[in-house]
Amino acid sequence: MSTILIKNAQVVNEGEIKVQDIFIKDGRIEQIAPSIDKIATQEIDADGLHLLPGLIDDQVHFREPGLTYKADIFTESRAAVAGGTTSFMEMPNTVPNTLTQKLLQDKYDIGQDSSLANYSFFMGAGNDNLEEVLKTNPRDVCGIKVFMGSSTGNMLVDNETALANIFQNAPTLVATHCEDETTIRTNLAEYKERYGEDITINMHPAIRSEEACYLSSSKAIELALRYDTRLHILHISTGKETHLFSNDIPLEKKRITAEACVHHLWFSDADYASKGNLIKWNPAVKTAADREEIWRAVLDGRIDVIATDHAPHTLEEKTQPYLQAPSGGPLVQHALQALLDQVKQGRLTLEQLVQKTAHNTARCFQIEQRGFIREGYWADMVLVDLNKSYTVTKENILSKCKWSPFEGHTFSATIEHTIVSGNVAFSSGKIQEVGSGHRMLFDR
Repeated sequence: MSTILIKNAQVVNEGEIKVQDIFIKDGRIEQIAPSIDKIATQEIDADGLHLLPGLIDDQVHFREPGLTYKADIFTESRAAVAGGTTSFMEMPNTVPNTLTQKLLQDKYDIGQDSSLANYSFFMGAGNDNLEEVLKTNPRDVCGIKVFMGSSTGNMLVDNETALANIFQNAPTLVATHCEDETTIRTNLAEYKERYGEDITINMHPAIRSEEACYLSSSKAIELALRYDTRLHILHISTGKETHLFSNDIPLEKKRITAEACVHHLWFSDADYASKGNLIKWNPAVKTAADREEIWRAVLDGRIDVIATDHAPHTLEEKTQPYLQAPSGGPLVQHALQALLDQVKQGRLTLEQLVQKTAHNTARCFQIEQRGFIREGYWADMVLVDLNKSYTVTKENILSKCKWSPFEGHTFSATIEHTIVSGNVAFSSGKIQEVGSGHRMLFDR
């Protein structure tokens, strides 16, 4: 019978910060009180530390199966727990694409065997797999993923009838990557005509433009309204798109929700000069003005959750010329620290950080008994030292690709302990390399 007692933590939860003790038994939070005197298998002195619900990342690409030279579920879940992310939802553009229930179950089997974090996997939608999509169980699968713009992998859904059928009949939440493919192809053709093969990274946000994003997001919302689909639009990258969303009803009653990613909240197009293809993402990092509007929408409730879109490629791939370099990068290990830097700068509060990375993600996806520090809930938590700096170096990067856009940056806070489903998965710089992650379930 495993028990953990956390003493004297500054608990950040449901809009409050209180000094509390936490007693964990058999994976769950048994008691929360100002003082607990029980004997535990393990005791953690959290004096001076803040205890947050573990981050729930609703968009990662861990590359397994098929692209495991870039990343795999074991290596990337290690990076996740080292960064305070206790649960993830992984995307279907692996090799092969997750377009059948059999392939989806294969990924769950890998997660069960190797994930250090709690896990769920999206079922992929294509132009011709509606029958498989409709078999998805809302109880134990986070959602259906629809690529309404091409990205890594060949999963673009561009057939109008297929899109309508997915939105009309999806048995669970539909999450979309929204970029208008026609607009992107037209822009790219124009740039190739002008520059040939000499297109550079600073042109990326003009090729994968504001208008491409807005047209596609607008179309997804129109379909969702037509069919009353539960729609979640991923990685909003433009200020213009933020005005498509509302904050006038509680999150639990929203049928259309939105996500912002750490890189769109941190970088701007000015950073292409120093970072190059390392910050090449789809959708593209755009202007500082876009970044400010995304922050505004996060803080006023139009954008509901913050995630990473963690998507590793090898450094060799990323250092190719612009047209050959793939989009995506590793973020899951440093997302919480990046957001804690923003807390220190006064951009958001600890309570808001927890709301956008844990509480709201749990509400948005109706995750069962996770995302909050509550008695009876699974013990998914992270202890952070807000006064201990941490510099990202090649040696302490845990993602398999062994690089980060944050390499060389010194964060203001350090992750001290991460607890996943009641097991200490990370402590004082060391990973407990035993698969402690559980498959997430959903109250649907």
